[in-house]
Amino acid sequence: MKKILLMVSLSLALCACASSQGTVDKDTQTTQGWGVEKLYAEAQDELGGGNYTRAVKLYEILGSRFPTGRYAQQALLDTAYAYYKDDEKDKALTAIDRFRNLYPQHPNMDYALYLRGLVLFNEDQSFLNKLASQDWSDRDPKANREAYQAFAELVRRFPNSKYAADATARMIKLVDALGGNEMSVARYYMKRGAYIAAANRAQKIIGSYQNTRYVEESLAILELAYQKLGKPQLAADTRRVLETNFPKSPFLTHAWQPDDMPWWRYWH
Repeated sequence: MKKILLMVSLSLALCACASSQGTVDKDTQTTQGWGVEKLYAEAQDELGGGNYTRAVKLYEILGSRFPTGRYAQQALLDTAYAYYKDDEKDKALTAIDRFRNLYPQHPNMDYALYLRGLVLFNEDQSFLNKLASQDWSDRDPKANREAYQAFAELVRRFPNSKYAADATARMIKLVDALGGNEMSVARYYMKRGAYIAAANRAQKIIGSYQNTRYVEESLAILELAYQKLGKPQLAADTRRVLETNFPKSPFLTHAWQPDDMPWWRYWH
């Protein structure tokens, strides 16, 4: 009796393993005998339908069975896009880097660079986020710099690419965000009385991010920092620059205050 029970248990276990293995290899089994075109078309349908996990699986099957040729190349790029849409940032970047290393002269390299920028840009498109008008200066500056560099490489190498205009627009937003991050640090130092550090940050914004919306406040912070540091001439020089470039600035009627609500948060 014990032998019978043991044999039944082993049989059930083997069936379970076989069933499990069958589930894992379902796509592999289903697609046996498919040509590269059919495989790619099926993967594209899954991608278009938002079934990103299965799309990736089919692209992987295609790559393993047909490792060379234009379908394999495009499948790798499409895999990166599927990961991007599925919020798998690291996997998307890995796929893009692999594509760039394997096919450096590929005609779709401009798209690969654009996609890399999008993954790093990682804009939250949710409805609530749109209502809140996300302040990009609050993002990690490292992520902003990496996204900017990806878009900049695209624009530099492929100025006539159909993705260049959008990449340029995103670069402008990223520069503004980087300037805003510096402003956040300058405010932090001012509030704590670290006037030299605050002045250095304000000068960096004026010198490196002069086309952003943060220059006006930077000049106001710089003027006040110089006053606090006992440098009246530098403070007066800074005020003249503020008057010349922002004649209607509210900072001309009252000095920068640490608890002021940044005025551009009302600007969209």
